[in-house]
This record gives sequence, structure tokens and C-alpha cells, in this order.
Amino acid sequence: MRLWSSLLFPGIFACLLSPLTNGEEQRLPQEKLLVVTVATKETDGFRRFLRSAKHFNYTVKVLGRGEKWRGGDYMSAPGGGQKVRLLKAALEKMKNQDQIILFIDSYDVVITSGPKELLKKFQQAKHKVVFSSESLIWPDRHLEDKHPHVREGNRFLGSGGFIGYLPNIKEMVADWTGEDNDSDQLFFTKIYTDPAQRKAINITLDGKCRLFQNLHGALDEVVLKFENGRVRARNLLYDTLPVIIHGNGPTKLQINYLGNYIPNAWTFETGCTVCHDDLHPLTALKESEYPLVVMGIFIQQLTPFVTVFFERLLKLQYPKNRLKLLIYNQEVHHEPQVNSFLQNHGSLYQHVKFIGPEEAMDGAAARNLAIDMCRKDKDCDYFFSLDIEVVLKNENTLKILIEQNLPVVAPMITRTGRLWSNFWGALSADGYYARSEDYVDIVQGRRVGVWNVPYVSSVYLVKASVLQSELTDYELFNSHILDPDMAYCHNIRSKGIFMFVTNMHTFGRILSTENYQTSHLHNDLWQIFENPVDWQERYIHENYTLIMKDKLIETPCPDVYWFPVFSDVACNHLIEEMEHFGQWSGGANKDARIQGGYENVPTIDIHMNQINFEKNWHKFLLEYIAPITEKMYPGYYTKAQFDLAFVVRYKPDEQPSLRPHHDASTFTINIALNQVGLDYQGGGCRFLRYNCSINAPRKGWALMHPGRLTHYHEGLPTTAGVRYIAVSFVDP
Repeated sequence: MRLWSSLLFPGIFACLLSPLTNGEEQRLPQEKLLVVTVATKETDGFRRFLRSAKHFNYTVKVLGRGEKWRGGDYMSAPGGGQKVRLLKAALEKMKNQDQIILFIDSYDVVITSGPKELLKKFQQAKHKVVFSSESLIWPDRHLEDKHPHVREGNRFLGSGGFIGYLPNIKEMVADWTGEDNDSDQLFFTKIYTDPAQRKAINITLDGKCRLFQNLHGALDEVVLKFENGRVRARNLLYDTLPVIIHGNGPTKLQINYLGNYIPNAWTFETGCTVCHDDLHPLTALKESEYPLVVMGIFIQQLTPFVTVFFERLLKLQYPKNRLKLLIYNQEVHHEPQVNSFLQNHGSLYQHVKFIGPEEAMDGAAARNLAIDMCRKDKDCDYFFSLDIEVVLKNENTLKILIEQNLPVVAPMITRTGRLWSNFWGALSADGYYARSEDYVDIVQGRRVGVWNVPYVSSVYLVKASVLQSELTDYELFNSHILDPDMAYCHNIRSKGIFMFVTNMHTFGRILSTENYQTSHLHNDLWQIFENPVDWQERYIHENYTLIMKDKLIETPCPDVYWFPVFSDVACNHLIEEMEHFGQWSGGANKDARIQGGYENVPTIDIHMNQINFEKNWHKFLLEYIAPITEKMYPGYYTKAQFDLAFVVRYKPDEQPSLRPHHDASTFTINIALNQVGLDYQGGGCRFLRYNCSINAPRKGWALMHPGRLTHYHEGLPTTAGVRYIAVSFVDP
């Protein structure tokens, strides 16, 4: 074995003992780096860029602030020369020859890592100037053949980002004499494709996206990478982690999506880290100092539970004298509910404007008018849009949205049991709905935060300052090809204004308006299938959910169970619906409504199928009666089938009582629909075998008892008033 001497080979041993020493010495010092960008306006995108730069402690110099933008529109034609002019002028004032300049766009850029990594990757490129790269050539395809061929990586130059030494960049822009709306990309491309200039300035492209990632033409290559509490964008094609992400060209929505996570805005470990930044708390304000809000309420289709909507509106926790309302109603059917609200409560608000069906105004015009109310009112601070199908369960919704201090923000609401919501996570190529990768997680609450999205609808808050500046004299809801909501969102996006949706709180849901029939007196009663949660809240007793947990089931007689099931509203609506229908049976034994045409123990009644309510009633029995049956009669499982379900009316001068009988059922449900002592006197039910009576039935409570053999019973006389009960013979 040969022994090597450190005296003979000191360099080798120095490297072996301290391999990082030379690398550390050669590293570019971070203080030499200056980030330069152009921003003539402080847009939402610019503020996002600054936050990402601040997160990693970059030093940023902003050019063009307050200057009018004359650089053209990248989406429709080449432009951007104004940036080169501003850069050239700024560089002429810089004297430090060791300065390293990172020149990048800002409105559509997010930084993903710090100066140390950036400078290391720049140094590894072994050139004095490194440009971002693209797979697509722009704006002159005729220059394609002049680009150097590469074995691997993007071949074409992108002007949205480059890094280099001050002298080299000065030399590169020294000959700029173009107009502000000339193409900066074409200018830099011609320099790069000229072999002599490329060599003299020492330019290369970041072909494998180690420094810069342009999204245009590369959307399928870029994914989010979550690792150890950090979020990066990863280029799958080259397996690189770019430092700068640029949503160039038509990829603004994709950079918005990535910006929801990068840099570390949301991680699996921390959740949302920025959702409490820049809040505008209301807690320190007196109610008289609260922001003035113009609220637009829009009724454009037949909708269930409109009465409940206005009840919730009254409960909204916000000073009513700081609200101005515009109520737009397109449906004649809903005029009674709107008129009732205005007559009883309109005076509570600072101002109310009403537009009814007779004015024949379309929805887009009404929404533009509501926006204008805020835009032209010097006292207006916010515009709050609320569609009638929105169920705002959170009474603090308006306060929460205001405190978010965002240009446009919507509370996330969903349709019960479905992935349908009031926001879109992405757009398709033709501008319609597309599902983002995180959409399901956001809707189902697995990712909670405040999300930059391309589309919101139904309920949202807009800052008046946005309407009065970027959107002045702009009819947001007008379009020749898009519906009003899509036009609104398109117009907002086209101005570079961000829209957000928050699921930081539970706000409510959105109603289904499908199959809403208006042929009944109380049409909401028929909504148990389309809107089961709203139906339950309206029609099921408030204590029903406590039955199993708190043993809220009484046993007034052997094997007779008594429990709350209907709300007062349900009882009232069912009575009123039957009286409105009005076709009460005569109480005779002959009854053509039933099989065989003969009733042994007839009552004055109306069957559920006479008002087309039998399917709804069966659903009610399955959802709310069957679980209790299975608990109280162990081992018996019911599908809640019935031949007879009806509402009975007892009156002293009509049919005051019912003789002893058995029911044609396995078990019977008997629900008291009105209140003894208040609506009638007497009444009740007596089980003869046990000599046990229930003399004071409670409104909304159900009696459940076996129908055959054991529970021979009678209806006790009603001595005054009118008594109503809903009866079901289950499993005949």
C-alpha cells in the first residue's frame, strides 16, 4: 500500500479536507444583486411580485412609477419598448461595474427562491448575460433559423427576464433608439441571433429553465412541488426548479394559480400564511364609522325560500343605516315577498331603490345600474352583490369580506352534496369553466385559504375605489358573446384586477332552482328533493336532531312514542295548503280515492296524493321517521311504504271525533298540526287496551304507535275550534 504525503500533494489534501472553501470564496455576493423592474401602475400583480421579492429579501428598484404606459398590449401585438428605454436610462446612472442586474417583468411574475440560489445558478451558466427561454418564437418567426441550435432545452429567447453584469447589460441596451411601443423582445432577439453581438456581450439562454420559467407554451411542463414545508414550481421536462416564474402571454390565469402557493403562500404544513396580511379590521370602529356599502339584490328566476332569504338579510350583522339597497326583481311571482320586506323593513336602511318586473329591465342593465350606484356615490366604500339563490348562513359574511381588504372577494358557497360552487378554479381555452387541480380540495375544505381565481358569481364584494379608478365608466356586465356574469369577470380580468374567493369560514350554500314549481300555495314544501338542507331548516323541528342524543322521545302510553318532528312553519303551511286545495272528503264510508272504494272508519280528510305530495311525503318518512322507528322498535326495518297518508280535520259541527278502531298499518304516524288551547279545545287520542290518553298533543310532535292488533284507539272529541292532524298508515 502506497502512502501519499501531504507535503508532496498539498493541493489535493486541501481540497479533500475543505471542499467548500474555494466554492465559498468564488460565490457572488448577494449585495451585488439588484432586481430592476418596470411598473407604471401598482396593480394587484405588481403587489404580489413585491411580496414574493420581500419574502426572500431581494433589493428591488422600480422604474416608470407614475408614468403613462405607452408600451402596447402584449396580448394583441408586440410591444414593451418603453421598458428598454427606462432600463437604459436607469443603467446610465449606475457606476458599480460589479453590479449584477436581474431585469424582470413584475405584473405577472412570482419569485420562488432567494438570491443565493439565483446567483449560484447564474454563475453556473458561465456567461455574462443569461436570458429566459421559450419553446415558442415571438414576435418574428422569420428569425427562427437564426437562433443557435441546441441539443436540449428551449431554443428561443424570452425578454421577460434576464440577469447579467452591469457593463454587459449596458452594452446590450446602448443602441436602443426605438419607440415605446416597439417590441423589446424583437430588439433583444436580434442581438442574440447576431453571432458577433452574442459573443461580444457573452449572452446565453437559460434553456432548461433553471433560472427562469416562462409559462407560455410550457403549461404541461410545470407543476407545484410541495416538499418539507416549501412550495416550488417544478419543470418536469428538465427536472429543474426555476427561481423566477413568468406568466407571459396568455398564461395570466396560470401564474395566478401558482401564486396562490408560491412562495409558501399556502403549504400543507402551515395552511395559508398570507391570509391575515393587510387586513382591514372593523372591531375598532363605531357602527356609525363602518364603511358604506351599496348592496345589489338580484331576483332573475323563480327561486325557492325567498321569504327565508329576506329573513336572513335582516339578520346580517352590519349596521343597516350603513347599507343602501338596490333590489331588482324580474319575477312577478316573487312580488309579494319583496313587497312585504320593503313595507315592513325598508325604512331600516339608509336608502332603498326597487326595480320591478314592470320596468322590463334586463339583468345586465340592472347589475350595471347597481354598480353605478356605488361608483357615482362619493360616500360608497364597497359594492356587495347578492343573488336571491344564495343562502348566507354566516351572519358576519359582509364584515369578513370587508376585513379581507381585497379588490374583489367572494365567500365560497357550494350546492349541497355537489361540487358546484360560485367560483371557477380555471378557464378553458374558449373562456368557459375548467377545473383546476386544487378545485375539489378547496370546495371540500381540504385546502383552506384565500384564492386568486378567474371567475366568481352569485355573491361578492367589490371595493368602490376599484370601480372609481380602473373601472370608471365601464359597463362590466355587457358583452355580445358572454352572459353577464362571465362578461363581468372577463372585464375585471382584462384590467389586471384580481378576484378572490375565501373558504376561511363557512358561509352558506346556493340553492338549486331546478324543477321549482309555482302551482301551489306554499311551493317550498315541495323542495325536499332539490334543496333538502333548506327544507329541513324550514320544516323540521329545531330539536329533531337532539332526539337520539338527548333521548327526546317520550312514551306516554305503552309502545307509543312521542317526539318533535315538524316546525311551526311546516304545520302552518301544510294546513294552509290543504285548506287552499279545499276538497275535503265528506266523511262517508264510500270513498273512491282508496282501493276497494270503501273506508271502515272514515274521516274528513285530504290525501297527500290529491295535492301531488305523496313522493315528498314518502321522502319525509324515510329521512325523518324511519330512523326513529328502527331505534324504538329494534329489529324492524321499514321502507316507509304507505297506501294512505292524509290530513284530517276535526270540527265540533263537522266531525268532532273518531270511533275506536285499528289502523291498516304496521305502525302509524300521527302529527299534531296545530295547538290545543289556542286553535281548538278538546281532542287527543285514547288507547283503549291501556286506558291511556294523550289529551294535549303538542304542535309539530308525532305520535308513533303500532297499527294492528294491540293499539285499538279512538279520536277524542274536539269541543271548539278546528283541529288538524297529519296521519300516515306505514307498511300496510
